[in-house]
Amino acid sequence: MSIQTLCEISEALETKKISSEELVTESLRVIEEKNPNLQAFVEVFDDALVQAKEIDRRRAQGEALHPLAGIPIALKDNILVQGKIASAGSRMLQNYRAPYDATVTHRLKEAGLVIVGRTNMDEFAMGSSTENSHYGPTKNPWDDTRVPGGSSGGSAVAVASGMVPLALGSDTGGSVRQPASLCGISGLKPTYGRVSRRGLIALASSLDQISPCARSVEDLAWLMQVIEGQDPLDATTTVLESTSVPSLIPQNVKGFRLGVPKEYFVEGMDGEVKQKVMEAITKLEQAGAEILEVSLPHTPYALAAYYLIMPAEASSNLGRYDGLRYGYASQDQTLVGSYEQSRSEGFGAEAKRRIMLGTFALSAGYYDAYYKKATQVRAKITQDFDKVWERVDAVVCPTSPCVAWKLGEKMEDPLAMYLSDIYTLSANLATIPALSVPCGFAHDLPVGLQFMTRKFNEDFLYRLGMTYQSLTDWHTQIS
Repeated sequence: MSIQTLCEISEALETKKISSEELVTESLRVIEEKNPNLQAFVEVFDDALVQAKEIDRRRAQGEALHPLAGIPIALKDNILVQGKIASAGSRMLQNYRAPYDATVTHRLKEAGLVIVGRTNMDEFAMGSSTENSHYGPTKNPWDDTRVPGGSSGGSAVAVASGMVPLALGSDTGGSVRQPASLCGISGLKPTYGRVSRRGLIALASSLDQISPCARSVEDLAWLMQVIEGQDPLDATTTVLESTSVPSLIPQNVKGFRLGVPKEYFVEGMDGEVKQKVMEAITKLEQAGAEILEVSLPHTPYALAAYYLIMPAEASSNLGRYDGLRYGYASQDQTLVGSYEQSRSEGFGAEAKRRIMLGTFALSAGYYDAYYKKATQVRAKITQDFDKVWERVDAVVCPTSPCVAWKLGEKMEDPLAMYLSDIYTLSANLATIPALSVPCGFAHDLPVGLQFMTRKFNEDFLYRLGMTYQSLTDWHTQIS
């Protein structure tokens, strides 16, 4: 699929220079060509062209349609689409068919976007490389010997390789921003509560957010208009005072104060990645932004806090998969044997590791020492950001400390894998919005620049990202 903005595609559809059927046919052609190698999709929906033809029929009859009607989109394998399998990348749910649409799915359908398939992911979103999938690993389109990041690697690759212009993933600790960085696209984690989680197969309920992937920040803003807003079926969602109109967002940062956290530029960060991030910050300074050094003093404890809170919530959420009610069931004839065998065979190694860690952290003898302490650290991290907002409008930093690594390189060292999320997980702990945009190449692989700001201030992230992309062309580079 040739690189075009959503506005250009929408205008072409509206003026009938192209039909939705032609657009979706091209998307399916690229998927057929590239997916056997990259493994971004685990299933392509056979009714995608039917959806496209229906949009064309409605447009031909003069019906007023949403600007994005007829545009193809992919959904991560943990977002429910009624009647379709939603397996969360796991053997445990390999035959589970969704009985209803997720709220975001319903809103996409109402707007007329064409859902072309479900994308690969780390099992139950547990991973940073999309190597923990029951269906096998997804590969980075820039170098197919390397990982695309995770857990939303399939969605990121689907966009980066031109299979679709838009995709949805989920971000629990950086699971959209980190693969966006490693694949050279834009990814947004919205404020917790801005997008409904109803119909998202849960990993950690206080951290998860459905999040969009696209080539440009403007495209992210267009997609967010469709999926955001209060949902009466999700009590964690919030009434929004306003929504963004992408075409009206100013593309300048003159007079804005951007904080560079000193804790994010430490030993262990790839030198070329650091150089590209600093060049991007200089570009923003030349555009009129004021750059200040700030401190987020509890950052060194974020990784430990996250990897106690997330597994604890995962242990609770995944307790429902017992081999009796739904999901993978063993053939053992005893109750205890059925529980043990179903979970032993249904879950992969990383899922088992995190379930055990979370169960341990929640156990009676260790709850206060581990889980309770982690929630206290989480509160301190949130307070760090609140203090920083008194001085600056946003924080700017790397998205990932390194570029995409070789497939298999970190599979035997879980801690090294966890460290790849070091710059992204604080936003989830603090429930603030964060954006990753491409800012260059290191070792011939994409590098991501991350912005974070106060809650429900996505407009400012769009402005920062769109301004940076108006000054550079990194987001237009294709694999």
